[in-house]
Amino acid sequence: MAVAESCTGGLLGHRITNASGSSAYFQGGVVSYSNEAKERILAVPRETLTKHGAVSEETALAMAQGVRRLFSTDIALSVTGIAGPAGGTPEKPVGLVYIGLAAEGAILCEKHIWSGDRTENKERSAEAALELLLKYLTR
Repeated sequence: MAVAESCTGGLLGHRITNASGSSAYFQGGVVSYSNEAKERILAVPRETLTKHGAVSEETALAMAQGVRRLFSTDIALSVTGIAGPAGGTPEKPVGLVYIGLAAEGAILCEKHIWSGDRTENKERSAEAALELLLKYLTR
C-alpha cells in the first residue's frame, strides 16, 4: 500500500509504520502539501484543482489514484483537508477533510468535518483513513 497526504503532513504514514512488520506491505508515501506537488508528483489534473480545489472529493480520489500508480501498489489512501486554525471558508470550513481510497475495482471517498484544533483534526483524519482501510479490507 501507499499513501498521499496533504493536511496530515505525514502522520498517516507515521501511524502505519508504527506497526512492526509494516515494511511487508507499506511501499511509501507522498506529502503533497502544495497544489504544485499534487499536480507534479501525483498527477492530479490541474483542471481538478482549479474546478474543485485541493480540498475536495475529486482531488482526494485523484491523489489516491496517483499515489497508487506512483508506487504500483494494490491499494492507496489519501487525505486532503483544512486542519486549521485558519484557511477555512463558509463553503469549506476548518476541519473539512476528504479521505480517498483507490484499489483494483474500487474507489471510495469519505467526507468529514472535525471540530478540534489543528492537532486533533490531523489525528482524527489519520485515524479515519485507517478506519476506511479496515472497512475496505474486511468488507
